Amino acid sequence: MLFKSAAKHSHLKYKICVSGAAETGHCGPRALDQAKMLGGIVARHGGILLTGATTGFPLWTALGAKEAGGVCIGLSPASSEREHVEVYGLPLDYMDLIIYTGFGYSGRNLLLTRSADAVIVGCGRVGTINEFTVAFEDGKLLGVLEGEWLTDEIIKEIMIKGHRQSERVLFDSDPERLVSRLVKILAEEKTGEYRFYQNPRPGKIL
Repeated sequence: MLFKSAAKHSHLKYKICVSGAAETGHCGPRALDQAKMLGGIVARHGGILLTGATTGFPLWTALGAKEAGGVCIGLSPASSEREHVEVYGLPLDYMDLIIYTGFGYSGRNLLLTRSADAVIVGCGRVGTINEFTVAFEDGKLLGVLEGEWLTDEIIKEIMIKGHRQSERVLFDSDPERLVSRLVKILAEEKTGEYRFYQNPRPGKIL
């Protein structure tokens, strides 16, 4: 009886994390336009965008997602909104929800990638490479957006020189094609429907 009063919520939305540089001066003149386009594509595919609630590439991805009617969730390294803004100097814009982890950047990066069904890497710096390697070690589905920046080449070199190749890392220079490829794989891997069964012992769900 407890669950009959609530409308069933579909679990078919994909949580897609976009990782990228907070400072994009080295990324080339089209980087932010690419980021905005990428966010819109994620939203139009029905995805929920996850970012590190930061500036630069992730911020513009969130802007694109919101303009397309999408949902954006940010994971902050700070422990509160005040610390997020005043200590870390991070924005609140374009986020539907910000989760304040209190774990600093390295702890935030781990929670961010593990909260996602897939991670897309754009133009980045050391923090982006950290998020890539954490997601890679976890066997997470990864998309690497190729562009004017060098991040995609650095990642290829890491995989070659680290003697670790993976079919779960997809490279593509076209944002639409990259997201479509990721979503196709996620559709095949998505966990099946969870069902509530009649339980002979009241108060416990099987």
